[in-house]
Amino acid sequence: METQKQTILSRREFLVASGLIGCGVQSGRGERKTESAAPKKKLAKITVAQVKVYPVKRDIQGNHKKLMTALAAIEKERKVDVVVTPEGFLDGYVSTEKQLKKEDMFQYAIDPKTSRYSQAAAAWAKRNQAWLIYGCIRKTDGGVYNTALIFNREGKLLGMYDKVHLQNHDLKYIPGKHLNVYDSDFGKFGVMICADRRWPETARTLTLKGARVIFNPTYGFHNEFNVCMMRTRAYENGIYITFTHPGQSLITGPRGNIVANNEDSKTSYTITEVDLNRATALKNNHIRDRRPDVYAW
Repeated sequence: METQKQTILSRREFLVASGLIGCGVQSGRGERKTESAAPKKKLAKITVAQVKVYPVKRDIQGNHKKLMTALAAIEKERKVDVVVTPEGFLDGYVSTEKQLKKEDMFQYAIDPKTSRYSQAAAAWAKRNQAWLIYGCIRKTDGGVYNTALIFNREGKLLGMYDKVHLQNHDLKYIPGKHLNVYDSDFGKFGVMICADRRWPETARTLTLKGARVIFNPTYGFHNEFNVCMMRTRAYENGIYITFTHPGQSLITGPRGNIVANNEDSKTSYTITEVDLNRATALKNNHIRDRRPDVYAW
C-alpha cells in the first residue's frame, strides 16, 4: 500500500499558503510584503470596429484623412476594443495597377517607426485605449511587404504581419515569413491578409497556436463564395474571423454562423460585439480529434 508523504511547511511557506503574506502581514524578519498583483482576467467579449471605406489608389495623404475621419466617427459613437482596416488601406492597394513595377512600390511604402501616418494612427489607439490593425505597404532595404501593423492599447507597435501567400500582382511584394499569434487582454489572436484565407493551413496554424479570433484585412473578392469560405474557416477551427473589406464587414463565428455582414455603401464602418467564450478553438472537436499521424505525404 502506497503511503502518503507528509509535507512539513516552513513558517514562511505556511504564511504564503494561508494567503497572509502579500496582504500586508509582517514576514517575521521585519520586512513588509506588498500585495501581489492579481493576474488580469482575459476579456470574454470584445467590441470590434471594421473600417468600410474604399481608399483611392496612390493617394496616401487622402487615404490617411479618410481613415482618421472614420476613426473619429467610431470614437464619437462608442468605445471599442479593436479596429481593423482593409488591406493596403494607406496606399489604396496599388499593387493591382499593371503599370506599376516592383521597384515602383517603394514610393507608396512607409517606415512604420518614422511615418507620420502610422504615428497618427498609434496616437489614436493610445488615446482610445484600443487595438488597431492597420493595412499599409512597409518598406525595407530588400523590398516592400504587404503589411498589417498591430498597435496595442498603449499605441505601441506590438507586431507587423506580412502577407504570406502571394500571387499575380502581389508578387510585387516580398512574401511574409511567419504566422505569429499575439497576446492581448482578450487572449491570443492572429492576423491574415486577404488571399491568405484561401489556404486552410493559415487559419489552422493560427488556431493551433492559440488564436480564438483572426483579424483579416482584405481587398479581394467579397462575394457569396467568400462568405461560404469564411464560414467554413471559422467552423472548422472553432474561432471567429473578421473579414474586413472596403465594401463589406463580415464576421463569421465558431459554429459557421454569420455574426455580422454589412455591405451598405452608406456606412463607413461597422461595430460588432464578439463573445470569445463561444470560440471553442483548441477544445473544438475538429482540433481535438485531428489525426496528424496520417496527414503526412
